[in-house]
Amino acid sequence: MKVSRLAAVTAVAGTAVLAVSSPAFAHVSVQPEGTAAKGGYAVIDFKVPNERDDASTTKLEVNFPTDHPLASVMPQPMAGWKVEVTKSKLAKPLEMHGEKIDEAVTKVTWTAEDKGIEPGYFQKFPLSVGALPEDTDELVFKAIQTYSNKDVVRWIEVQQEGQEEPENPAPALALSAATDDHHGTTTTAEDTAAKTETTASDDSGSSSGGSDTTARVLGVVGIVVGAAGVAYGVLAGRRRSTGSEA
Repeated sequence: MKVSRLAAVTAVAGTAVLAVSSPAFAHVSVQPEGTAAKGGYAVIDFKVPNERDDASTTKLEVNFPTDHPLASVMPQPMAGWKVEVTKSKLAKPLEMHGEKIDEAVTKVTWTAEDKGIEPGYFQKFPLSVGALPEDTDELVFKAIQTYSNKDVVRWIEVQQEGQEEPENPAPALALSAATDDHHGTTTTAEDTAAKTETTASDDSGSSSGGSDTTARVLGVVGIVVGAAGVAYGVLAGRRRSTGSEA
């Protein structure tokens, strides 16, 4: 009896923990596919779970940060969804690849053309974005989720350092350190010199290796020719000896 009661209490406690913690996993979030490096480009996914039992998610609006505007934002086509990209004029133009950009994407909206995200499911909404800013460690996107029953959830609360997670946190994208394999990064003079020196060294090694190979081939040919000459000489001597005896 005691074991049964203990099991029942444990099960109830576990259910209570899940009930308390489930909302933390139900909010709209954003993650990169791979890495999101400062100064580079990345593909990011907005993950949208459906937290309703009696309604589907039929619309998602993602607002982009205006303090760190992104000049390039390209959505991936998704079956069953219509996507709309909204651009706005910038108060301070951006410079990208030597050109000045005077507008940037401020909002992307996905609207379901069919059933949307049904209860018990989630959907990822991918975007290709860049160039990512180099003067911040994260980008915060405020998202609005609309359901088929007209309920609206605003994921717009910014997480404050040292405080508990808000009830409706805004999706935040963490940025990693800049790398050399993304657009928007630069190669220093030292890097170029090092690469040139390495290439020259490799070429020198290749030439040396080619010379060694040639010398070895010529040596082998010489040995073969010499052996053939000796064999011919021996054979000729035998023929002469045979002729004298006759």
